[in-house]
Amino acid sequence: MAASIGINRPLTTAEIAHATAAAIPSEVSTRPLVGILGVLIGAHLVTLTGRMLTLGMADLKGHVGISFDQGAWLDSAYNAALMFIGPFSVYVGGLLGPRRVLLFAAGVFTVTCAFLPLIHSYSLLVAALIVAGLTSGTFYPLTLTFALRITPLRFLPFTMAFYATFIDGAVNIAPSLYGWYREHLSWHWMFWNSALIAPVMMTCIYFGIPAAPARKKDGPAPPSFVGFLYLSAGLALMFTALQQGQRLDWWRSGVFNGLFWSGAFFTLCALIRRLRGPNPLVALPYLWKWNTVLLGSLLFWFRFTLTLTIILIPQSLAIHGFEANQIGPAIIWSAIPLLPVAFTAGFLMRRGLDPRLLFAAGLTCTALAAVLSAQYTSAWAAENYYRTELLTGVGQSFSLIGLVGCIILQGVFTGGLAKPPWILTFSAFFHTIRLFGGTAGAIYMAHFLADRERLHSNLLGLHVSSGNWITDANIRAMTAGLFGKSSGMQSAGERAVDLIAARLRLQAYSLSLIDGYLLVAWTCAIALILVALLRKSPMNYGDLSTLQNIPAAKKESKG
Repeated sequence: MAASIGINRPLTTAEIAHATAAAIPSEVSTRPLVGILGVLIGAHLVTLTGRMLTLGMADLKGHVGISFDQGAWLDSAYNAALMFIGPFSVYVGGLLGPRRVLLFAAGVFTVTCAFLPLIHSYSLLVAALIVAGLTSGTFYPLTLTFALRITPLRFLPFTMAFYATFIDGAVNIAPSLYGWYREHLSWHWMFWNSALIAPVMMTCIYFGIPAAPARKKDGPAPPSFVGFLYLSAGLALMFTALQQGQRLDWWRSGVFNGLFWSGAFFTLCALIRRLRGPNPLVALPYLWKWNTVLLGSLLFWFRFTLTLTIILIPQSLAIHGFEANQIGPAIIWSAIPLLPVAFTAGFLMRRGLDPRLLFAAGLTCTALAAVLSAQYTSAWAAENYYRTELLTGVGQSFSLIGLVGCIILQGVFTGGLAKPPWILTFSAFFHTIRLFGGTAGAIYMAHFLADRERLHSNLLGLHVSSGNWITDANIRAMTAGLFGKSSGMQSAGERAVDLIAARLRLQAYSLSLIDGYLLVAWTCAIALILVALLRKSPMNYGDLSTLQNIPAAKKESKG
């Protein structure tokens, strides 16, 4: 690069940044805003579909008439397919072009979602969910690739802000949306909702994103797909093992061991094949950079903080028997500030604010919301969460916008835009981390709550025992109250004991939820330390926009 601009000395970081910014095209598409809208819808759709599937799993199992164990594989089928297609999308995207792959995948996804509620066969349902996962799984890595390659720099700060907001918003509006569908229409709309949104995304991609140049017939032979197949299969199998581990009792299960070790074997095969014969579509050395590795760790860490709105708050209300439409009003408050936060964050980044500061501010707000939620008692209802969820929405939105902003700057200034394989590898890497982080966070939180509930049950049980005068007085009083509606004194006494045990379990579970809130707060605190270790980008979004406008202004003055 030094020779190309007439310099015989090594370039400084600032000079490399200036050269990188100048090399980015200001307009790639004649309709950039339409293409950007397609990118945003794609990121939103893949998250919303997975969340709606989780919320509607009970209705889906009842529709097909299957057991709990059979139903557990439905969610795994969809998510394992998402994991499989993540690395493989590097191959198909590099071979056929992201635009062509997205249009085909979105079309198949639309048809599959339209027919999913009409399926009554369990095996056919699993197959359809795998197809839905394989097709929608291309949306996240390939739309992130588009976001980096087609967005004019003057739109990039706002694109990144809305990209993160659409992902975060899908998580937070899903309970209310599903509750409304179930109450006023039908649970079928958990799939038909996606079937209606996907064609809008296809239209935006078709008109807003230019087609990739056709591959030359006399060009080099296409790269082998075998290594991608090994890696995708390995990650999907290990992902399924982790998702089913709690239910299968981990290493004591033959199914878990079979899934995990077969996945590890395929991953090892992919690594050996990569070392023996490098694939031009994979740029693993490109990922081995301080900020890239640290940002991957932060994405994994951030996904755990989402358990605040995905697991802890819904479960604190579900223990009272609340349905999705009753839980939704508590969660929806975290979605209310998303649009104002997106505009604010985009404006601040455009003005030159370091996205690391946005990330740190968001983590601080999330930690404070978790501490406030730790005041939870078993008497809380949805209304008690309005204040904390509003703060959570601000925190999670700023965190994700700051994180995505850092990831994009890292992709720009490490040369990701110079070669399509680099940016495809970059996108697939963060897609894989996103899926593993979300699943690992949910698994660990569920395991943590179960362990803490057992601990609190044992500790509370030490003070609730036969012979204790407080316990005996409560049992006698409740027995007297239940006698009129029981078959006898013995039956009333047994019912009184059962009610005391239920109260004990409720208090133990409430204490475990408080521990979960505090765990999220400490997670945010540790993430703040990792944010402080991130190296500052050579330039911010404001500098990028300014540099790209300078050549255009000079060109107009010469004309």
